[in-house]
Amino acid sequence: MKPIKVGLLGLGTVGTGVVRIVEGHQEDLQSQVGSPIMIEKVLVQNKAKARSISIDPDKLTEDPWEIIRHPEIDVIVEVMGGIPHTKEYILEALSLGKHVVTANKDLMAMHGPEILAKAQENRCDVLYEASVAGGIPILRTLVEGFSSDRITKIMGIVNGTTNYILTKMSQEGATYGDVLKEAQELGYAEADPTSDVEGLDAARKMTILATLGFRSNVALEDVSVKGISSVSKEDILYAKRLGYELKLLGIAERQDDLVSISVQPTMVKKTHPIASVGGVFNAVYVYGEAVGETMFYGAGAGELPTATSIVADLVAVVKNLKLGVNGKQSSLAYKETKLKTDDQISSKYFLLLHVADRAGVLARITQSFAEYEVSLESVLQQPNPNNPDAEIIIITHDASKAAVQKVLQTFESLDVVYKVKSVYRVEG
Repeated sequence: MKPIKVGLLGLGTVGTGVVRIVEGHQEDLQSQVGSPIMIEKVLVQNKAKARSISIDPDKLTEDPWEIIRHPEIDVIVEVMGGIPHTKEYILEALSLGKHVVTANKDLMAMHGPEILAKAQENRCDVLYEASVAGGIPILRTLVEGFSSDRITKIMGIVNGTTNYILTKMSQEGATYGDVLKEAQELGYAEADPTSDVEGLDAARKMTILATLGFRSNVALEDVSVKGISSVSKEDILYAKRLGYELKLLGIAERQDDLVSISVQPTMVKKTHPIASVGGVFNAVYVYGEAVGETMFYGAGAGELPTATSIVADLVAVVKNLKLGVNGKQSSLAYKETKLKTDDQISSKYFLLLHVADRAGVLARITQSFAEYEVSLESVLQQPNPNNPDAEIIIITHDASKAAVQKVLQTFESLDVVYKVKSVYRVEG
């Protein structure tokens, strides 16, 4: 049996996991694909560096082109990250007829259509399951498991760092700054956490999920993004009192041919399954017209969970190779992306207001909501010993994003509203 030869770009945490699984599960892999899978060459930054796995030094190279242009390598597995150079390597590999498996969410979110078009042109596979939610097989499920259904909503916790921070704030009453520092010390957050905490990482993943789920090319700039850096422990406390958990959610919705995609801190009813997803775990909730509600839960990162998704893609590529059907999966996004306007985006909202503590204030506030036809589900006023102003908590019924924005603009001119402390979408 002729072996399938793989070139591995990167030998960090995930790359090491790929080597462990390919070499440790060789018998299982051969039984699935009918031939050995061999890692032929591995790109590293420093060949002399000590490593946690034993690997033949002759397989290591510091020259990416030695792998990309290697005549015997069939599949390129890219786990090095980054965009400019990585994009160049992948496009060149595809032009040479090599298949690609990647975990690079940034690359696929920003340049996915170009890469997939190049793959189709050269009858090559590009699979990228590991780019979203680590070990959860969500992309393959969207493409294959929901192929006969029509997805109307995808809602997910797709960033483990922010979920860890919000979970700790909820469980321990800690401040955002304290938990972020702890997350950095534990290695859950980067020294520069901006991509995670400002929602950019989640936005890239939602771009990929929405593209596959709705069969249309969603661009990163189509995603409305708000991170968690302004979330206070008071927000978490009020959410818990009202029966909610605060989560950074990616939400992609489709109604007829119109879509909306956002990443934002969201109040989730405690009875909703996604509210109980804690720590660094990820979960993706999918609504299909036929199947109804489904949820996919698991480790969103880490050496072996992510490597498992990569090797599963590698197995799929080899199976396609044996069947002679490579390159058939690339033309998935065939619909034009039409975004909803703010008038067409509807949800419930939570608002925390600091207001004057005197008679008639509540009437003026509720009048502002009525003016823009935003109905209220609940209104709660309670004393806060740390705040001399009165605090009013409001949860609306479903209202358009545009109407709520107009109400907030009205509050700016009301002398009785001192501050709009918090505004969050409500789900569940």
